Amino acid sequence: MDMQDIFHRLVILRTPGIGPVRYNNLIRQFGSVAAAAAACDDGRVRDNVLREMEQAEKQNIYYISDDMPEYPDALRGIKNHPPVISVRGNIDALQRPIVSIVGTRHATVAGMNLTRDIACAFAEHGYVVASGMAMGTDTAAHRGALCAPGGAQTIAVLAGGVDYIWPVENESLYWEIVARGAVISEMPVGFTPLATNFVQRNRWIAGLCEKLILGEADMNSGSMTTARFAYESNRQIWAIPSHPSDSRASGPNSLIKSGVAKLCSGVCDFFETEKNTDENKKSEKNSDSENSILDALGTIPVSESVLSEIVKKTISEIKSDLVVLELQGLVRKVDGGYVRA
Repeated sequence: MDMQDIFHRLVILRTPGIGPVRYNNLIRQFGSVAAAAAACDDGRVRDNVLREMEQAEKQNIYYISDDMPEYPDALRGIKNHPPVISVRGNIDALQRPIVSIVGTRHATVAGMNLTRDIACAFAEHGYVVASGMAMGTDTAAHRGALCAPGGAQTIAVLAGGVDYIWPVENESLYWEIVARGAVISEMPVGFTPLATNFVQRNRWIAGLCEKLILGEADMNSGSMTTARFAYESNRQIWAIPSHPSDSRASGPNSLIKSGVAKLCSGVCDFFETEKNTDENKKSEKNSDSENSILDALGTIPVSESVLSEIVKKTISEIKSDLVVLELQGLVRKVDGGYVRA
């Protein structure tokens, strides 16, 4: 990495009023990055960039310009893409196939569980899972990828500086992503995001991927903006449907209805052979009594007493069977009862 070249590029980009379009026009006008930077530099910008780069070096943050081989190819193909991005973590994550998964911050437990399972499956199959590190769906996507074995990776695209951790509840997740994947941003190191920055962040989440999967999202959510950007960029879009009475279903359901998105029913849509093999192995392990309990469970929690009535067994028998099923990884206890794992 030529740090002098990066310095010149940042001087241009950190000059007020200059975005990707003007950045490229200035380089063409002056014939080189250095000459364009000299024309922009009023002294203050230069000092600010030097301070920023010093902070980046202390925090092991790297810069990648769009003429470097490390820059993500898919993002480079987006019109007016960020000329320079900062990266904290593993740069190699940007060179692997990427699936982006987004959705509401107020996702249901069932929605987050499905998102986690899909993200984990993609990570197991060599994909990097990209999202925005928000609460809810984004967190489930990152966590799902991180739970996959081996060298599974995930990318968080931030609206603020790459060192600005938001929301604060996801600080531990942030450091896990840095260790196993990468956090990226186009904004200056230390920058506190504004509301408008999240829209642009969503555009890059869509631009990075070859597939976008939309979870629960209302019609006016940022996730629907991400889906629109993905559509404009000719990305493959999948949407997870939900009950029409829930406002969080309006976004994905509308994309499916209009034909913009394919209906996503789970991991089997992408990795059917492996999924079916897994299901068969689980079936072989279950006794008849366990199967009756599994048949009664889904994504909505069911209490032990209700299960007792459904399968016609005592509470103690139900408890005993649930312990076995939990150990086999077939059911999981959540608030309100049990769900299928």
